[in-house]
Amino acid sequence: MINLPCKIKAGYPLARKQAGRLDVVFISVNVKCVNMPSNKISILYVDDEENNLFSFKATFRIKYNVTTALTGDEALKILAAKEVQIIITDQRMPEMTGVEFLEKVLEKYPDPMRILLTGYTDMEAVVDAVNKGKIFHYLAKPWNEEELDLTINTAYAKYLEKVELKELNEKLEGSNDQLEFLLRQSMLS
Repeated sequence: MINLPCKIKAGYPLARKQAGRLDVVFISVNVKCVNMPSNKISILYVDDEENNLFSFKATFRIKYNVTTALTGDEALKILAAKEVQIIITDQRMPEMTGVEFLEKVLEKYPDPMRILLTGYTDMEAVVDAVNKGKIFHYLAKPWNEEELDLTINTAYAKYLEKVELKELNEKLEGSNDQLEFLLRQSMLS
């Protein structure tokens, strides 16, 4: 079962040649629609360069629900007021690095998937991002629209898996509590 926003049609194109003509058929995939406000993935993009924020928002505003922040502190205030599924942050920012921001995010908001962008090949920052910020993915700046879009969609699929797993664990916990109660009842009888 694949969970996707309802607007997405799932299927794999398969071309086949028959009697001199090319037919395209779609192999369908079992899809469960997810109820989301406005059926858009909610993204928080954090970067200290306003041009990058404008560029990101202009590129992805139609497809995604994009919120932007110039600083880590501003982004934390946004997270306190609004739920997001994906957080994308630049690494090099003046007051708080991307890794420091993601560490703070992880403490209070562990569910959103975290993506780090940087224009520098700083391996220490990447290692810290993975180990401390528990990032989902690392991308180099300048970002490629198709690669970033694919990364966002992959991260969102992982986010939905985490949410579903959390719900299943809660149901399992409830079932275990009921079974323990029934077991105690039968032992007392």
